[in-house]
Formats: sequence, structure tokens, C-alpha cells
Amino acid sequence: MKYKTDSIKVRYCETDQMGIVHHSNYLKFFELARIEWLEKLKMPYQKIEENGIILPVVKCEVKFLKSLFFGDSFNIEVICKKKPTATIVFFYKVFNQYNDLTTEGSTTLAFLNSKTMKPQRCPKIISDLF
Repeated sequence: MKYKTDSIKVRYCETDQMGIVHHSNYLKFFELARIEWLEKLKMPYQKIEENGIILPVVKCEVKFLKSLFFGDSFNIEVICKKKPTATIVFFYKVFNQYNDLTTEGSTTLAFLNSKTMKPQRCPKIISDLF
């Protein structure tokens, strides 16, 4: 299952002194992309939390291939390769305005019961989306 965001523009506050996107912002970009995708699937984070579930990131990886600079535009492709279990893994590909692959990454999120803070299996309302 795959989703691609609309174009996003690099803001000045997301860059370092060299005008390059600071590495810490990529996890924010990934979060933005997966939240946007879940909203398009009619499963916004608010609805997930209302069902007593929280989704902390338990693992993340980022591989930088090419820099993004202040003023650049980019898109993020989000891919979920397998049905969620007690975790859900998202893969990301970031493409600049020239469609060059600039960054690859992944995040693993765990399904936790918000009251007990214990892991749980993916709820049916979410697994049915995949």
C-alpha cells in the first residue's frame, strides 16, 4: 500500500547554517506524511486515540542520499508493505522537485493501550485499511 504527499516546501527554520535541511527534521517530515496518509484513509490519529490506542515510534532509520535546501520542494512517498500486527512499519522515500531520490527511511510504531500502556495487537478498524 502506497501514498505520496502533495508538494512540501522547505522552510528557513528547517535548515542549518549551510541552508541544508537539518537531519532532525526528516522524522517530522515522515510523521507529517503518515498522518496525512491516515487522514486520507479516513483514520485520523484523533480517531485512533479516541479508541484507546497510542502509537509511539519504537524504531527509526534515515539514510541521506542528497541534500534538500531552503526553498526546495519535495514529496514523500509512504509505503506499508505488510499488514500491521502489534507494530506497523512505514517506509519513506523523499523526492526533490526534480524527482531525485534524496532520502530513504522507516519508522516502526507500536500499538499500545492508552490506559495500561501495554502492547496490543492492531485493532481491526486499522488492519482492515491494509
